[in-house]
Amino acid sequence: MKNIIGRKIGMTQIFQEDGRVIPVTVIQAGPIYVVQKKTVEKDGYNAIQVGFGDVKETRSNKPMKGHFEKGGVPYKRYLKEFRVENPDEFEIGQEIKADVFQEGDMVDITGTSKGKGTQGVIKRHGFSRGRETHGSKMHRTAGGMGASAYPGKVFKGHRMAGRMGNDRVTVQNLEIVRVDADKNLILVKGGIPGPKKGLITIKATTKRQ
Repeated sequence: MKNIIGRKIGMTQIFQEDGRVIPVTVIQAGPIYVVQKKTVEKDGYNAIQVGFGDVKETRSNKPMKGHFEKGGVPYKRYLKEFRVENPDEFEIGQEIKADVFQEGDMVDITGTSKGKGTQGVIKRHGFSRGRETHGSKMHRTAGGMGASAYPGKVFKGHRMAGRMGNDRVTVQNLEIVRVDADKNLILVKGGIPGPKKGLITIKATTKRQ
């Protein structure tokens, strides 16, 4: 299973032996622990539930405490499920670290993009601004909505000002440049969605370039 949960640490650059500079994103990948196994017979599908991120006992409620104590797993802040073909290959409490990936692997990374609040159409959709001269009062406004007597309404999906960012984003076909299994660090070529310390999911890519 080449899936893991992690946190975005930040971006830097590394030098290859031939002198090339590669921009990379540093990710703290795991460790994650198997908390629960789900099977077709009992739950209708095969999957494992994993936990990531330490949390104090006082920050967990009674149902979650019982859930972790049942499997003898330390309290975790985040829970997530990954589909697997055979859950019996995993044990409750098993630790999964960054070494499930290797240098050269291609992965898909999912995270929540940075929230930018309410923005206008220029920043949000790349509209052109109006001219600043000859008495024009149309500078950064949205302009016409394309509706007059007929149809007399604005169609759904029309690009307008509104909330920007804070969306679930997946970037595909990112190359793993380096893996530090001792420190649970993965260096991925290029940028990934989300702010620093943002929670992300790393999976083996479904589309190979």
